[in-house]
Amino acid sequence: MFTTIELKSQLRQELIDVTDQVQDAVRSSAITEGICLLWCPHTTAALTVNSCMDSATAADLQNEIDRLVPTRINFQHTYDTPSDAAGHIKTSLLGGQLALIIHAGEVVLGGSQGVFFWEYDGPRPRQVHLKIMAG
Repeated sequence: MFTTIELKSQLRQELIDVTDQVQDAVRSSAITEGICLLWCPHTTAALTVNSCMDSATAADLQNEIDRLVPTRINFQHTYDTPSDAAGHIKTSLLGGQLALIIHAGEVVLGGSQGVFFWEYDGPRPRQVHLKIMAG
């Protein structure tokens, strides 16, 4: 089964919890054992699994990725904006894909884990594609 989650980021950079949308897609697929592949078709956004228990986690993650890759004007590639160039690097570091195990009709996550879409150059409409496979 193939499906798409439609998103609209609200900020230049933000983490958006998509756990419920992913779980809903898996449940509606009726696949009880398998794999859920997530693909982000954007070069300035990423996917990650991280803690959803403490809302300060998102701020810490954002602060650290900005420390590692600050937005600046002296990138060699500045097709769009400095944020665009920094976003390309952040996306390459984090990755635009996830593979999640499906067991008993649900995505297997730890008790404090959530699935996040990470916007680096918003706000804008975004998508996450899911391929849900039995096996």
